[in-house]
Amino acid sequence: MAKTIVVKQIGSPIRRPAIQRETLKGLGLNKMHRTRELEDTPAVRGMVNSIPHLVAIIEERG
Repeated sequence: MAKTIVVKQIGSPIRRPAIQRETLKGLGLNKMHRTRELEDTPAVRGMVNSIPHLVAIIEERG
């Protein structure tokens, strides 16, 4: 079983640079307080680490 992380959107993309909005879309988030369970890969970690003010890692599974 692959490791996964649960990511929650905690910040609004309003008045943020376009690249940050696109990163949120890439993670599958687009509305406040939504959560997604994503595979724990270096690519996903890099996306999360690039917008720490907009998302939070709620849980790490596996």
